[in-house]
Amino acid sequence: MNAARMLVVSALLAALTPLVGGSSAARNVRPGATPTAWPREFQGHALTPIPLAESERRFLADFPGDVARFTDGERDIILRRVTRATRRLHPADDCYRAWGYAVETPVIRADRDGVRWRCFMARKEGRRREICEYLRDADGAHWSDVSSWYWAATLDRTAGPWLVTTVAR
Repeated sequence: MNAARMLVVSALLAALTPLVGGSSAARNVRPGATPTAWPREFQGHALTPIPLAESERRFLADFPGDVARFTDGERDIILRRVTRATRRLHPADDCYRAWGYAVETPVIRADRDGVRWRCFMARKEGRRREICEYLRDADGAHWSDVSSWYWAATLDRTAGPWLVTTVAR
C-alpha cells in the first residue's frame, strides 16, 4: 500500500472512531452521578404518577434508563431518564404515528424560560392532542430533537444522565 492510500485509510479510520468506540462519558452516566427521584411537580402543578402498562414495561425492558408517566390533571407528562446514547430513544411523533395518529409537521417553540420544545399536533378518531418535548443534560444543555442529542452524546459533547420531557395536552 502506498503512502497516499495509507494516509487516506488512516484519516477515514480516525474520523469513524468516535462513532464506533467513543468514550464512556457519552455512553454512560457521568461518573459520580446518581439517579434522582422523579419530580413531584412540573411547571407549578403537582404530579400524580400513572403506572406503566405491562406492554409498556415489556417494550422498555432493555431501554437504557428509566421511564415514568404522570398527570397534572390536565396534561400527560412522560419523563425518560437516559443513561447512554441510544437509538432506542425515539421522538414522540414517531410513537404517535406508530399508534395510528395523523401527525402534523413538528415546529420548534420556545417557552418563557427560553427552552426550545419540539411540538406537533396529533389527530386520531376526532381527538386532537398537542405534544411537545425536549431533552436536557445534567449541566442544563437542551436539545429540541432526539437526533441532535444522539450525535452530541455519541460524539462526547454531552454526558448523562439526560432527561427527556414529553408533554401531551
